[in-house]
Amino acid sequence: MITPHGGKLINRVASEEEKKELIAKSSSLLKVNMGLKELCDVELIACGAFSPLTGFMKREDYKNVIENLRLENGTLWPLPVTLSVDKETASKIKEGQEVALTYQSNMVGVLKIEDKFEYDRDLEAKSVFRTTDTSHPGVEALYTQGDFYVAGEITLIHFLLHRKYSEALKPEESRREFKLRNWQRVTGFQTRNPIHRAHEYLLKSALEISDGIFIHPLVGYTKGDDVPSDVRMNCYRELINNYFPVNRVLLSPFPAAMRYAGPREALFHAIVRKNYGCTHFIVGRDHAGVGNFYGPFDAHKIFLEFTKDEIGITPLFFDNAFYCYRCESMATCKTCPHRDEDRLILSGTRVRQILKDGGELPHEFTRPEIAKLLQQWIIESEKSGASKVGGGER
Repeated sequence: MITPHGGKLINRVASEEEKKELIAKSSSLLKVNMGLKELCDVELIACGAFSPLTGFMKREDYKNVIENLRLENGTLWPLPVTLSVDKETASKIKEGQEVALTYQSNMVGVLKIEDKFEYDRDLEAKSVFRTTDTSHPGVEALYTQGDFYVAGEITLIHFLLHRKYSEALKPEESRREFKLRNWQRVTGFQTRNPIHRAHEYLLKSALEISDGIFIHPLVGYTKGDDVPSDVRMNCYRELINNYFPVNRVLLSPFPAAMRYAGPREALFHAIVRKNYGCTHFIVGRDHAGVGNFYGPFDAHKIFLEFTKDEIGITPLFFDNAFYCYRCESMATCKTCPHRDEDRLILSGTRVRQILKDGGELPHEFTRPEIAKLLQQWIIESEKSGASKVGGGER
């Protein structure tokens, strides 16, 4: 089994005895209410998905990640994982104290404060997202959060998201499942969109060189116009049951926060899947991108800046897949010699518009079972008076 990032799988989940003690004293602790993004991070830190992190980043780790894509000890790590608070809350927090982490009045865990610091929003935005344009969802979130970061080791008392998404496997569980299935070469697949023929093509191409595929759709914190997670999960199940050998596919929701950080996030997604036990990871065109903020293959190039040993998981680079009417099959620019007018390429925006207008998605673009599920979702949304197509869990 592949070694977790940093050498070992972190576990910051309180034992039953610890839970009793922490719950008993939580009423006397200062409460720090988190948003959905931070709740995602807390749960994934605790279960080891973000190994080797044991909590929210302290100043030196944060600085090194922003500037060098590394933790202070030199370990490769491309994204800041931080907890922001406003100035008033920060004034009440001292190093060495414990604070209770809550979400919508629910007790989640405890943070031992080891650091508190102000940060430069512009620097973080330019470094992580390559822009300060607030039309970028990651930048918008950054510029509307608190002015201080508080940092330190966390201890989780209650899983909320992993309980909501009951099929969500923790790294220890996915690794156990891979071992039971005798999968030695496992390819991970990250997506936040309904699964279409292009995705199917990538997955089946990877399956030819793998023992199994780990389909790991992100279901936590996404843009407001993304398709809801329950609809997407139904699409994945339908595709697997009808078009894949089910004994070679494992589906599990990934309760995480989408940053839309392009190249850095592509590298981050790969490292996290290594912690889940994957040996390979699919990196698509404009992976984790949004709008036109990144080049189409920037997410491929970033992997070439580091050694294989540092990354530890093997990336599988794919171009944009499409249906070619001349080839009469799915293809990419690497395999198809024909012109753009011979190819069926629909953007996510165009797909949503077709659905909203009551049109039918071409069978060359998506399987009929998937199209039917998406149409049902649109109809139900219209009946309920939904004002727009989409509804990410933000």
